[in-house]
Amino acid sequence: ECLSNALVINGDGSNISLLEEEGLSRMDAFLALTPNSETNIIASLTAKNHGVFKTIAQVENREYTFISQDIGVDTLINKKLIAANNIFRFVRKGRVEAITSLHGVDAEVIEFVIHKENRLTKKPLRDLKFPKTALVGGVIRGEESLIPTGDFQFQVDDKVIIFALPEAIGKIEQYFR
Repeated sequence: ECLSNALVINGDGSNISLLEEEGLSRMDAFLALTPNSETNIIASLTAKNHGVFKTIAQVENREYTFISQDIGVDTLINKKLIAANNIFRFVRKGRVEAITSLHGVDAEVIEFVIHKENRLTKKPLRDLKFPKTALVGGVIRGEESLIPTGDFQFQVDDKVIIFALPEAIGKIEQYFR
């Protein structure tokens, strides 16, 4: 009922004739959600080549998650990464909104939200003494994306994106408790 304009194709996602027969070139978005990562990638690329604006593929093979976006799949869904993200959010003691690893680098990208006035909102960024192995890469304030400098002042409800090496994560979490 909510998706009255959605078409569900229950068939071989790599069968280009089937996809064309179902009107692939008229679709605004295409989701490939079969249990096979390769099929989902190929189907999404086929959709993209037929002019579909937005493609989403379920990709369970982690090696494919990084190359898929490079070759043209817009969004990837990886159930294991989603589960890991939720576990990290539960286990982390700070107010972690999201966490992900950087491919090929021993670092994490963590998103925190400042929920109340605290030491983060009382001093400029340069005076907060964040660990040297952590970097505030960006802040989302309302609809605005900001790249903070040393004189930047955090506000309540700011979403803070931090790049951190493993040894800095515990200290960073303390700031956001």
